[in-house]
Amino acid sequence: MPITDWPLDERPREKLLQRGAAALSDPELLAIFLRVGVTGMSAVDLARVLLIRFGSLNGLFAASRQDFGDVLGMGDAKYAQLQAVLEMARRALGEELQRGSALDSPTAVRNYLGLLLRNRPNEVFVALFLDSGHHLLATAELSHGTVNETRVYPRELAKKALAVNATAVIVAHNHPSGRTTPSTADITLTHQLRDGLNLLEIKLLDHFLVAGHQVISFAELGIFS
Repeated sequence: MPITDWPLDERPREKLLQRGAAALSDPELLAIFLRVGVTGMSAVDLARVLLIRFGSLNGLFAASRQDFGDVLGMGDAKYAQLQAVLEMARRALGEELQRGSALDSPTAVRNYLGLLLRNRPNEVFVALFLDSGHHLLATAELSHGTVNETRVYPRELAKKALAVNATAVIVAHNHPSGRTTPSTADITLTHQLRDGLNLLEIKLLDHFLVAGHQVISFAELGIFS
């Protein structure tokens, strides 16, 4: 049955307008993005197919252009729209960090890093450079590694921090395996980065690990003590 034949209060778009976006399920939200289904499937049915195929919304956002296009009814136009939605979300969170202190917005920091690093196939190491009020100045990807390793050099981090006149830094990397425990190498690197930045009177505020749906703070784990 096409969505136009559904009761008004069950149609995703009308439901969103009446009750807010939080009231919708993942398939319903995705159906609004898709707008139309394909022969034999409503937009909600097609949304369910996509979520089953890629496992979750995060999996869908991380899908390659080819894998996305392999689904009936999907193509370059929809892929471009999906990537644009994801990039707008990243930029909106980045603007939030520019306006307010990162220390006052821990949820925004976690969400921003999750969007940057979740579902990346290889380890990626990023840095957030902050001013004296802990507002975001710049974000940089410092290293791309293998499935389970990436190399980061303290000198490179310090060079980029000085280039943007940062007084504080937050770093983060992902574990594509989903392993939520920092490795010995992760902890050693954190101490090296902290000590190297301290020499320049730049403070390393935290190191985050993005693993699956979790964003883990090294500071909260006591690794900085």
